[in-house]
Amino acid sequence: MPLQEVRARNMQHRTHRAGWLRAAVLGANDGLVSMASLMIGVVAAGKNEFLVTAGLAGITAGAMSMAVGEYVSVRSQNDVEESDRVLEMEHLATDPEGELLELQHIYIARGLTPELSLQVATAMHAQDPLAAHLRDELGQHPHTKARPVQAAIASAISFTAGGLIPFIGTFAPTTGAKAWSIVAFTIGGLILTGIVSAKTAGSKVRATTLRVILGGSLGMLITAGIGQIARVAGI
Repeated sequence: MPLQEVRARNMQHRTHRAGWLRAAVLGANDGLVSMASLMIGVVAAGKNEFLVTAGLAGITAGAMSMAVGEYVSVRSQNDVEESDRVLEMEHLATDPEGELLELQHIYIARGLTPELSLQVATAMHAQDPLAAHLRDELGQHPHTKARPVQAAIASAISFTAGGLIPFIGTFAPTTGAKAWSIVAFTIGGLILTGIVSAKTAGSKVRATTLRVILGGSLGMLITAGIGQIARVAGI
């Protein structure tokens, strides 16, 4: 099989999307659910005069929080990977024979014979021992490497996009219309998020979309109940 065809087949896999897909899906879903829940809670509490302000503040604060949180989290993952890389370099420098045997045992555990495992491990050590150990011992791959800036940007943009969908409902003329508009726009956004997430990840559309809708609806229902309690209590 030609090399170009092999590369084309590899690109059909979705693992290389892991660096940004999780952040983007989480951001969009969080934007939809948190903003819809916030505004439904404000409406249920009878504080319609603060609805637009609360929505804009929530979108801004949420986007910044998601971006910073993703960056810190993914950057910490980078630090762990880099620490493992340095440690593996030290092991290769001080005990190359032990590392060779370690790699051989990894291949044996994957089903190769001891003889073939030793041949493969020796060939790997002759070419690039560090890359072999990072890949086969620690599971570090270039195409799945954590990218903090990319994750932060994807998270902030997707949160903003998700949050703006229920925010449209705040411009309905009456209190009841506002509540139903927020819910309707949010459900529509959750359906879209579920479909895009499933298509991008290659999973089942119906199950993924239903899971997203149920989770978002539960969040809105709980917040609406809390807002109603605050309204009755006169808070």
